[in-house]
Amino acid sequence: MVPMRSYNEMQRESGDVRAHYDRFCQWLSRQPSETMARKRAEADLVFRRVGITFAVDGDLSGTERLIPFDLIPRIIPPDEWQMLQNGLRQRVKALNMFLHDVYHQQNIIRAGVIPAEQIYTNAQYRPEMQGVDVPRDIYAHIAGIDMVRAGDDENGAFYVLEDNLRVPSGVSYMLENRKMTMRLFPELFVQNRIAPVAHYPDLLLESLRSAAPPGVDNPTVVVLTPGMYNSAYFEHAFLAQQMGVELVEGKDLFVDDNSVFMRTTHGPQRVDVIYRRLDDDFLDPLAFRNDSALGVPGLLSVYRAGRVVLANALGTGVADDKSIYPFVPDMIQFYLGEQPILNNVPTYQCRKPEDLSYVLAHLPELVVKEVHGAGGYGMLVGPASTKAEIESFRARLIAHPHGYIAQPTLALSSCPTFVESGIAPRHIDLRPFVLSGKNVSMVAGGLTRVALREGSLVVNSSQGGGTKDTWVIEK
Repeated sequence: MVPMRSYNEMQRESGDVRAHYDRFCQWLSRQPSETMARKRAEADLVFRRVGITFAVDGDLSGTERLIPFDLIPRIIPPDEWQMLQNGLRQRVKALNMFLHDVYHQQNIIRAGVIPAEQIYTNAQYRPEMQGVDVPRDIYAHIAGIDMVRAGDDENGAFYVLEDNLRVPSGVSYMLENRKMTMRLFPELFVQNRIAPVAHYPDLLLESLRSAAPPGVDNPTVVVLTPGMYNSAYFEHAFLAQQMGVELVEGKDLFVDDNSVFMRTTHGPQRVDVIYRRLDDDFLDPLAFRNDSALGVPGLLSVYRAGRVVLANALGTGVADDKSIYPFVPDMIQFYLGEQPILNNVPTYQCRKPEDLSYVLAHLPELVVKEVHGAGGYGMLVGPASTKAEIESFRARLIAHPHGYIAQPTLALSSCPTFVESGIAPRHIDLRPFVLSGKNVSMVAGGLTRVALREGSLVVNSSQGGGTKDTWVIEK
């Protein structure tokens, strides 16, 4: 357990309710705990019946789990959301410009802003993408930007924790959480002006269609899934259904005449845009992993020829790696000539001797992460770790410093959460989803994840986290 004072999203330290929560708090005070418990059980039943589950990677039992849904929403006032939206647009625009530059002129490397070895030795860098033009110069069509608020009661500030540009997931939970809240408590949507999120699939389809190869006026879009055993399969099927497009696996597609086709009952149909939900390595067994049965043989050659669009583009991972994260504010200044609206968390790069020295001396105070890690795995939360765990991690750091970054342990903001003992604060983050097509767009809010274990700072579902509905109050 990490005993820290943190910004409470609903109440000030004085006990006063923040203005944007006032109406909801009055409603909540009138709800008996028995009613809330019954509503939570109803939500669990519906989620299981609909199949809103996930599989934990590495769990050989194959057990599907529910992601716990919390009844108490996270509420964001309109002026705060406007700031976040402006900052997200700025950040994603710069990340796309960086990706184009890395695979073309490489001006940011020539200028000495980012060391060349940080790019070329990155496991996500794809030399096959060098010189390949993509429509509208968009590489990250869908970005999930993880954000946290940290600080005390009066000085809580937002920070970007991570950029997810490869195959960001979780948007289906954002949509289903909203549907569930409306089902359980319809009166709240009469009493409050809450910005809608249900149109996200329409925005997504519009963005994907606008990214089609030049000259294609009525593009065919598909969602490419690794299959039903993937942990996010529910989301793949959900988004395909919501967009009204086909959900396909690699075996449903083939390459012929330098184009990609989908097998249908009416014969082959050309595919123009593939919203792919599998990693680069598995996309084309002729170009990457030859043991992949999930991809489409020959896909890379069609893609390089500009005859099909992949969303997100091959090689986007070079921009969301934790070793590149510290340079994003520099990208914004380099490409846009602007100061970043959203700040990074201060980060120590263990590949630098002086940073490594500091990290080794302060391990009990820091969070240390693998640069290629994800899902809350491969990390050390110093204040919550035993001496033995810290010393074990110290040895890993000394042996392989290039593989790690470290950050101060942030007192993540908390939000009242309905747990077994009643209503109690739990730490949260926020993942807005940013779409890049003809325009950069997003629905108001995003996916709020909550660390359900008391004192825990790890919100990932694979580590026992849950989710909340996220409200942005309209003016």
